[in-house]
Amino acid sequence: MRTKHFIAVLLVALYSGLSFQSYAQSVEPYLGMWALTLDYDNNSAGWLEVRQEKGYLDADLLWRWGSVLPCEYTLVTGDYLILTQGHDVVKKTEGKPDRTLHPLQWYEVRKVGEDRIEGAAFFPNQNGVGVEIVSFTGDRIPYEGEAPKLKKSMFGDPIELFNGTDLEGWELAENGTVNGWKAVDGALVNNPEQKEGEAHIVYGNLRTTATFEDFNLKLEVNVPKGSNSGVYLRGIYEIQVMDSYGKELDPHNMGALYSRITPSEAAEKPAGEWQKLDITLVDRYLTVKLNGMTIIDNQPVKGVTGGALTSDQFEPGPILLQGDHGRVSYRNIILTPVEK
Repeated sequence: MRTKHFIAVLLVALYSGLSFQSYAQSVEPYLGMWALTLDYDNNSAGWLEVRQEKGYLDADLLWRWGSVLPCEYTLVTGDYLILTQGHDVVKKTEGKPDRTLHPLQWYEVRKVGEDRIEGAAFFPNQNGVGVEIVSFTGDRIPYEGEAPKLKKSMFGDPIELFNGTDLEGWELAENGTVNGWKAVDGALVNNPEQKEGEAHIVYGNLRTTATFEDFNLKLEVNVPKGSNSGVYLRGIYEIQVMDSYGKELDPHNMGALYSRITPSEAAEKPAGEWQKLDITLVDRYLTVKLNGMTIIDNQPVKGVTGGALTSDQFEPGPILLQGDHGRVSYRNIILTPVEK
């Protein structure tokens, strides 16, 4: 796929006047959620949902990192699904605002099987010269089914993931990163210290060498003022860890499923205090208790979160602790697997 094809597609859509009947027929194959694999050496997970509401197409997209973001425009024409996103850039002349530009990035997608798509993403350079093109594939995500009925009998014997004295059973998740983690007084402490005037140090996330499927995970965490971390379940779903005490409810607050599920209540403690997380993941349904209060109650997880190790939601994965953002301490990390 090339840029000229995208322009041709848009011209056809604008001037040919597709009937509603042909529009509806062409839309159906793309509706639903898709697990994306992006053509990068690392951080190659993505997610897409396409919906049709009140006669309009709409879509949300996760690309590698950060949050799930809405697409500005969603279009099906011919054999292609076209998605656009953009952001404002203020052009300045001699340091003064001149005019606001709105560069677009776009995605061309087509079906290559009943439950599979492939496509290319186009990221124009901000100066308007050149474009980065990244290919990707996607697999349809099936409906998550009914919420599981959680019973004590489902769970096996508890596993102590951190022994309190060293990093046995843990390893860095990425090659070429610096280890800021160590055991201190029974706690697993990350201190990604940067030295003023020196090159930025890239610190690594820490993951278990073992992998898990469905489980209950209990731990205590201490996050300093202004700091940020995260607990990834199976390496793909991030439970946010940050200093959000006193803030309005938001899907980026402490205990949230990052950018996906907002806590029902604010249960966090002030920065610098030990806090308890009690997390249960079963059949793509999530329950989170923070400091004894249920803030996510057996809710479905639509897809992976930013920074996921993979977009595959159906394979066991590690517990991963985010270590590239700020100082944080964990202790009493106990996982109890579901026995099936």
